[in-house]
Amino acid sequence: MRFLRLAAAAAVPFALVSGAAAATRTSSTAVAAPRDVHGFLLRADEAPADTFTRTPSFAWKPVRGASRYQFELSSTRAFASGAVLWSSKTLTTPAVSLPMSLPWMSGTPYSLYARVRGIAPNGSAGTWSTPFGFNIRWAAVPTPTSAPTGLLRWTAVDGATSYDVWLLDPNKVISTPSNVADEREYYTFHQGRSWSGAVHWRVRAVRARYGLAGGRARNGLPIASYGPWSPTYTATNPTFATGSLKPTQATSDTTSTAARQSAHRLMPAFAFTGDTSLGGRTAELYRVYVATDKDCVNVVFRGAVVGSPAYAPRLTGPLALPQGVGAVDEARAAFLPDGQQGKTFTADNLQEEPNESLPPDTTPITSGEDDSPTIDTAVGAGGAAQGGGAPGAATLSTDGVTLGPPIDLWDTDWPTGRYYWTVVPVVWVKGAPFTAALGQGASDGAAAVTIPNASQLAVGDQLQIGTGANMETVSVVEVHGASVAIAPALKLAHGAGEMVVRVGSELEYRDLEVPQDACQSGRVLTFGKTSEPAVTRENGQTPFASGLSPSGTLRSAQTPKPAFYGSPLVSWQPALGAGAYEVQWSKVRYPFRPAATPLLTFGTSATLQLSPRTWWYRVRGLNLGLPAGARAMGWSDPAALVVAKPKFAVVPTKR
Repeated sequence: MRFLRLAAAAAVPFALVSGAAAATRTSSTAVAAPRDVHGFLLRADEAPADTFTRTPSFAWKPVRGASRYQFELSSTRAFASGAVLWSSKTLTTPAVSLPMSLPWMSGTPYSLYARVRGIAPNGSAGTWSTPFGFNIRWAAVPTPTSAPTGLLRWTAVDGATSYDVWLLDPNKVISTPSNVADEREYYTFHQGRSWSGAVHWRVRAVRARYGLAGGRARNGLPIASYGPWSPTYTATNPTFATGSLKPTQATSDTTSTAARQSAHRLMPAFAFTGDTSLGGRTAELYRVYVATDKDCVNVVFRGAVVGSPAYAPRLTGPLALPQGVGAVDEARAAFLPDGQQGKTFTADNLQEEPNESLPPDTTPITSGEDDSPTIDTAVGAGGAAQGGGAPGAATLSTDGVTLGPPIDLWDTDWPTGRYYWTVVPVVWVKGAPFTAALGQGASDGAAAVTIPNASQLAVGDQLQIGTGANMETVSVVEVHGASVAIAPALKLAHGAGEMVVRVGSELEYRDLEVPQDACQSGRVLTFGKTSEPAVTRENGQTPFASGLSPSGTLRSAQTPKPAFYGSPLVSWQPALGAGAYEVQWSKVRYPFRPAATPLLTFGTSATLQLSPRTWWYRVRGLNLGLPAGARAMGWSDPAALVVAKPKFAVVPTKR
């Protein structure tokens, strides 16, 4: 009886052997163990390595007769079920991108192991490969770089999504998404060199955890998000400079001064000098404002109140400022802890929270959330890309991901578009006496009252309403014109004209100037903000892509338009400021129209499920320090690849 046998023109790729012929052959011939199992970051053919700074991808030589592969990752060479961190039985390409972050583990020689085996079309399993051992650890710790007075600055670490800074003198750890931190603890309420002359600190890189339940792997192994601490560093500061308050520079991955403005890829810190207002009043506290206009009216970022000659936003929040006069004296003899700043007001009596005190945006990450219906991404009313299929919207949950307050800035069209920043002096004052009369009567159970001069009140104020036996105490929840929301609701009825008195002696922190006046006086500098595109190609030419060649061998891209059979694995370098990534692919380079639902990932590689033809793909980072709708960073330039049909011949055979 005659049968048809599929034979590759070169080596027979596993995916080409199917149907009755494949089942007949593999039933009598065992699937061999895969060879050359190895890890890589960007290309499957990169120099061999056994230590990686972030979660690697894995590849191996394809096995004749295998229709799919089973892959396992374990913390022991025995691959006991309790040690397996991740596994898959559905791989159809001899390469895999992991959907999870791996723990920092190093052994003698190894602490993590990967293995793979082929599965025949009839379901029979082949022999396991020799385990590939490897370690995960940072290649280096951050090291100090030059910084202005009042700031700490260090080298950015590849793959880090934030940094922890251990301030040794107050024994306090703070977190920041950038490579800068201010020294507010050392200066606030004590600006003498005995406090700030020497700052001892350590820093470590942090990377976001993903693909984990409760911060643990499938087998329950805890996975830390941070790397090792640096050695102890010492920063020295000169005597605090007095005189007119003025900004000097913004600094992060680059520096912007009056003479040289730059676009920053990371949220910058802001350095200034002096302590005297436009009116000649000295102050020991300061606040930075960032606006989109040169009049500094459209403020888009409000800094926390600090006593240092520099400010850098923090994920861990502002200092807990003293709330009473006696507490100020205590603060002058101690380092302040983190906490709420209390009542802070602009010079024109608006109560504003600093960005550091705002809640994080936990909205799930959504693909294409900022794409408008332009020629680049023509999206119809139903969400389908016109002329490019019907892609849906992908979502990526932020559950388990550490998110902080919104302390980053939107991109500007640098150098035409820019931000304007200034610093204003802040003073603390005792809450002014407040006595008023109810403008209207209020019934028992009322959750709001009418007070004609309510603009002098602030959220958190305690009010006594009424007198004698008819008096009760409530707190201000919200103020809208003359209407004051209170808690708890009134227990008694009160008539119009009844007395309202603010009680307590909490301190208030008030700006001495509005940002507009500070900027118009010349106390203003500019800078730009631009997101770093993900790097998807080597030297801007050859994509970081690997997979099965049309002739059945494992290969990495060698040309600007490589060809693969099946599903190629694409990688990219981490982008500064990115906490997640979006991948899109299109049938044409321009106009780029997503041809399917985009892929969202916290990792730096992905396997693309593509049909045979020429494709263009692009990658962008997502900045989780911005609110939903503004997280998308710049796209990489589209990279080309060809998904080819296999090369094979039909050969008659006998049985």
